[in-house]
Amino acid sequence: MRISKLCFIALFSPLFCISQTFTGKVIDKVTQQPIETVSVYFDNTTIGTTTNENGEFSITYTNAVQSTLVISYLGYEKVFISNYRSVNNQNIELTEATSALDEVYIEYDDGLTRRQKLRLFRREFLGTSKFAKSCKILNEDDLILKYDKRSKSLFASAKVPVIVSNKALQYEVAFDIVDFEVNFRYVNVKTREFTVNSVTYFGTSFYKNLDDFNTKKTIKNRKLAYSGSVQHFIRSLYNKTLREEGYWIYYGSFRVEEWDYFKVEDVVDSDFKKVKLKDKVTILYDKEIQSELQLEVDEFYVDTYGNYTPIIGVYFSGALGNQRVGDTLPLDYGLGGN
Repeated sequence: MRISKLCFIALFSPLFCISQTFTGKVIDKVTQQPIETVSVYFDNTTIGTTTNENGEFSITYTNAVQSTLVISYLGYEKVFISNYRSVNNQNIELTEATSALDEVYIEYDDGLTRRQKLRLFRREFLGTSKFAKSCKILNEDDLILKYDKRSKSLFASAKVPVIVSNKALQYEVAFDIVDFEVNFRYVNVKTREFTVNSVTYFGTSFYKNLDDFNTKKTIKNRKLAYSGSVQHFIRSLYNKTLREEGYWIYYGSFRVEEWDYFKVEDVVDSDFKKVKLKDKVTILYDKEIQSELQLEVDEFYVDTYGNYTPIIGVYFSGALGNQRVGDTLPLDYGLGGN
């Protein structure tokens, strides 16, 4: 069974207000001088800004935002802020990433050509759907790709965000890879056969609308991408509307009452809900699209926007597990016109 672990850095906190603004100033830790054009964004959303000439920024968010605030600038270690609802007007010090700047990568023979590794990376990073096929990585030269013959694993990294242009969904996605690994069950370099066992990737992402994002075609494509997605499933689980949203739950070959297997409970003083799963189940969407959900944790937490935590231990396979960057929408999709 092919299992995909699609992971984003996300720390969650309770909802307190409808709208709020977080302000701050970004400075160099050593010189204490302000840093201009630093990227400031909420992970996996379309909400972001940059610092001005004084290193200052202001970013407004709503209850839809539950992900980490990311402070990112080339050559410096990233800063992640999760308690932005309880603090404000902060001085944020960035530390220069000297080791990363001094690192030199030398291309060497690891059994695969760079062209082969790029082809495999594109397939497992972007996906194979019609939306994924409309995607183009704009800075492939920045990718560092390594193949381990012994473990039959492909690893990818980059010192800058990977920039993906998604023509079908009209997003430009900046994905900052923290970890990327594809483990193959079978490899035959001569016949170009690569059977994937598992895919794991971690990172932060920022979405930017492209010029034609408000056309009927794009709106339709985004709705199609959302329907039957992990985000859609998690929101339906939170609202206990699985059946109404088109999801049928099966145990073995028998359709079962979903709430006999999923136990969804409110969490005191929080807008998150706790979910427990009785056993591994099959998920059927729209009567034909099949996935499986298996837990290696006793419980996990979901919110109405499609967040879930922990990521590790909650594993989708099938259609849901095959979704990649080319299929994904920002967490604020449908909540503010994006």
